[in-house]
Amino acid sequence: MKPSTKTTSPGRRRLLQLAAGLTLFPGVWNAMLAPARAAASSGTRARVRPGDAGWPSETQWNELRKQVGDALVKVQSPLTTCLNAPDSADCQQLFKALKNPYFLGDEVGLTQSLGWVDAWTSMPSVYAVAARNTNDVVAAVNFAYRNNLRLVVKGGGHSYQGTSNAPDSLLVWTRKMDDITLHDAFVGAGCEGRIAPMRAVTVGAGAIWAHVYDAVTTQAGGYVQGGGCMTVGVAGLIQSGGFGSFSKAYGLAAGSLLEAEVVTADGVVRIANACTNPDLFWGLKGGGGGSLGVVTRLTLQVHDLPEIFGAVNMTINATSASAFRRLIGMIVDFTSRSLLNPHWGEQISFRHNNVLKISMVFQGLSRSEAQAVWQPFMDTLDDAPDDFKVEFSPLKIVAISARSFWAPTMFKKLLGFISTDDRPGAPKDNVFWPGNRGEAGQVLHGYESAWLPAALLHDDQRQSLADALFAASRQWRVSLHLNKGLAGAPPEAVAAARDTAMNPAALDAFALLICGAEGPPAYSGIRGHEPDTATAHRNSQAIGRAMDEVRKLVPNAGSYVAESNFFDADWQRSFWGSNYGMLLAVKDRYDPDGLFFVHHGVGSERWSADGFTKLA
Repeated sequence: MKPSTKTTSPGRRRLLQLAAGLTLFPGVWNAMLAPARAAASSGTRARVRPGDAGWPSETQWNELRKQVGDALVKVQSPLTTCLNAPDSADCQQLFKALKNPYFLGDEVGLTQSLGWVDAWTSMPSVYAVAARNTNDVVAAVNFAYRNNLRLVVKGGGHSYQGTSNAPDSLLVWTRKMDDITLHDAFVGAGCEGRIAPMRAVTVGAGAIWAHVYDAVTTQAGGYVQGGGCMTVGVAGLIQSGGFGSFSKAYGLAAGSLLEAEVVTADGVVRIANACTNPDLFWGLKGGGGGSLGVVTRLTLQVHDLPEIFGAVNMTINATSASAFRRLIGMIVDFTSRSLLNPHWGEQISFRHNNVLKISMVFQGLSRSEAQAVWQPFMDTLDDAPDDFKVEFSPLKIVAISARSFWAPTMFKKLLGFISTDDRPGAPKDNVFWPGNRGEAGQVLHGYESAWLPAALLHDDQRQSLADALFAASRQWRVSLHLNKGLAGAPPEAVAAARDTAMNPAALDAFALLICGAEGPPAYSGIRGHEPDTATAHRNSQAIGRAMDEVRKLVPNAGSYVAESNFFDADWQRSFWGSNYGMLLAVKDRYDPDGLFFVHHGVGSERWSADGFTKLA
């Protein structure tokens, strides 16, 4: 069933009414939010920490334990081993294990990234409820509310901004809620007779995309729009909007959400879909994880699977800066002519050493058709052998059965196309892309993103775009993620994305530009494994200079909430644009006291940076 582009959904109509009269432009945020801050100032002004008079007694914790049993755990980070004995064999083994994203995901006291220099450091909660079912989540939410605790939610643990961890808190950990159920004809609660049944999959909040792809694609021959990184949690990605490798064809993961079960701040289990609690449903689709409630279950549309998925990988070295400038112009022209359509996704990177790296995927094309698309670009390179050197690869363009794209076949293992969880006894479907190993356990130095509008590919603007990319690359590497932007996507995918809380800038963006830097696993206080702060500061400054060049061309570009700058002072506009006022209305309806807090999440401007003190 394709969403209409000509009508306004009842849920969105209600949201528009709630936000009527709000004029959302840069520079007026403080004035707009002043009444909201004043309204939030009533009630308790500070959450309790261990040692405070109001911190729950052992008797009170035991009451929670009676409700959730062994699901209540006292949290300790495995890094404690290294803090006490940094030269030990156990510490050496731990830092090796930190490069395995499945090890990180299965540790209650860890997150997929270990921190961001000068921003945040991965810190364990005091207690966690390792929820096995929705009742466990309800018990944790009610306990946090009654005892005025800082509550934090973690599923997959992928958060560059550190939103899935907080010291001195109670953690709701949904990792064990990972059931996956396929439906031939799903209809959401309250939607009977109003929305046609469709093929769907229901997943628990702790499921990760590798396992969902295995169930839906490898085993059942369908397609569900999810994340490119296979160890990302399903619930977190949906709530961030959700771009994946093939989003240019299928749209946002949030656009395929049919229904969610969510525990709100009052401890009530609510169903949210287009017919039931439609305002909450809209907010969950791109409004950011951890702000509106704890999602416990999601149902997503299953799409038809194309016959073939494929990839294009090549590295082109320009022999001079002037040749590299010309190469950037060539790839920008080629993108405009040939890549702005549902067939293509993933990345084109520009590096300061005059290297262009192409890491693209395609769907709906055969290998020969994909070769034909790229041949004109390759011919241009061949015509200038003194300027451009293409690194040889016999697998420059590959195509495989779409059904086996995420399967850990022996062929892909031998060629290094896929990596597996190397822990003894690990499930065979614990797989991930080799490139994601570099992200496991990383410490970020800096990270920024910007939506690039499709108008930049018009004839009169392409040269300016190419010049900006070249200037940025002189400072730091930048990448165009062509799948993270819906210009060129099918109308139905764009319409579904329009009915989400995502920044509308994403709808007309041909790409998301990303500029970031990171270091290997490190942790303050562990001798020999301290973060390299001097290098981090240099890299962060270089990223800032590169983004300054981009902002000369796009001064008010929005940013993708899941991949953004921790220090963005204008985050409401950057992440959600004109949708922020409506999101705040949803927040006030379902969480008026601000139980749910994340850094730069909806309503977080009402609290101190750590989420413990309500601001006047």
